Amino acid sequence: MTDWKECKLGDVISSNNRSVGRDYKFNVIKYLDTGSITCGKIDGYQELELIDAPSRAKRLVKHDDIVYSTVRPIQRHYGFVAQPEENLVVSTGFVVLETNKNLADPKFIYFYLSADDIVEELDIIAEASTSTYPSLKPSDIENLDIILPSLPEQKAIAGVLSSLDDKIDLLHRQNKTLESIAETLFRQWFVEEAKEEWEDGCLEDIADINPTYQLKKGNISTYLEMGNVSSSTFNPEGWYKREFTSGMKFQNGDTLLARITPCLENGKTCFVTFLDNKEIGWGSTEYIVIRMKEQFHPYISYILAKDKDFRDFAISSMSGSSGRQRAQANVIKEYEMKMPPMKIIEKLNYQLVEIFPKLKNNANQISTLEKLRDTLLPKLMSGELKVKGN
Repeated sequence: MTDWKECKLGDVISSNNRSVGRDYKFNVIKYLDTGSITCGKIDGYQELELIDAPSRAKRLVKHDDIVYSTVRPIQRHYGFVAQPEENLVVSTGFVVLETNKNLADPKFIYFYLSADDIVEELDIIAEASTSTYPSLKPSDIENLDIILPSLPEQKAIAGVLSSLDDKIDLLHRQNKTLESIAETLFRQWFVEEAKEEWEDGCLEDIADINPTYQLKKGNISTYLEMGNVSSSTFNPEGWYKREFTSGMKFQNGDTLLARITPCLENGKTCFVTFLDNKEIGWGSTEYIVIRMKEQFHPYISYILAKDKDFRDFAISSMSGSSGRQRAQANVIKEYEMKMPPMKIIEKLNYQLVEIFPKLKNNANQISTLEKLRDTLLPKLMSGELKVKGN
C-alpha cells in the first residue's frame, strides 16, 4: 500500500453542483425521492409536471454522479447514477456528489461510501447533529478521510465489485419478469375471466389475516424493518436477529403488506421466504400479515396484495389522522372477489409450483453474491486484497 495516498474525500469530489433554475427546459420531470432508492436499487420514479412537483424536487444529476441521502444514513438510501434521462430531478434530501475523474474513479468512490464502516461513521455524525432528526451536511461527507490507490487500481477494484453488482442486478431483473408472469396469470384466470356463476366471496374465505403466532418476549428471532421491504421485488433485504419486544409475527409463506399511507401507495409488500424452517419472525405493527389457506399456493397472497384492484381497496380502507392514515385489517378481510372453481385454483397452483422455485433460487443467489461483495468490499478498499490495474 506504499502507493496509496491519504486525503480528504472533498479533495476529489464536489457537492450539489447543479439544480433546477429559471432556464430549466423541461415541463415534465422524472422525480426520485430518497425513499425510492436503497443500496443502489431504484424502486421507481414519479413522473410529474414541474409546476406540481414537490419543493424538494430541485437537484440535477449527470452520468457517474452519486446520490446520497442526508437523513439517517443507516437506512442506506444512496445510489450511483448511470446514463440518466435528461429530465431526471432528485430530491434535495440527497447530496449529489460529482467525482473529479482525473483524481478518482466515481465507482470506487461509490463503493467507498457504501462500505459498512463508512455508513456507520456517517450515521454517528448524523445522530450528533442538532437538527430535529439525524442528518448530514455535504461537508460531513467531504471531510471523510480516504486512502486512494492509483487511478488504474481504483478502476480495477471498482470493476471487480461492479461485476458482482451486475450479476445481482441481472437476477433481480429475472425475478421481476417471473413475478410479472405470475401476476398476469392470476389476473387473467381469477379476475378477467371470472364467471358470473362463480360464488361470491371475500378475502377471509381464502386467507387468514394476521394469523396468531406465539413468540415469547425476549426470544431472539429474525426482525424485518419496514424500510427493507421493496416495492419492486418479493424478497426483502437486511433482516437481522434481535430480541422480540412487540410487533407483528410471521412465518415463511406469509405476505406482509404495509399499512402506512406512503408505503402502501409505493407498493411496499413482501413474501416471507427468509426464515429458517418453522421460525417465527417479527416486525413493525405497521404490517398486515396475509397467509393463504391450504388449497392455495402461498405465493398467491403476494400476487393478490400487489393487484391494483386490491391495492385500491386497501387504500380506500385507510383511516386515522390525515398525515398517518393506515389500512385496516378488519376491512381488508372483507375484500370481495369471485371464488374460482378448484380446477382454476389447481391450474394457477401448478404454474406457481414451476415459477416460485426459480424466484427463490434467484433470491438465494442474490443473497450469496451480496454477502460475497460485502466481504470483498472492505478488503479491496483497504488494500488487504490486491487487484492489479491496467
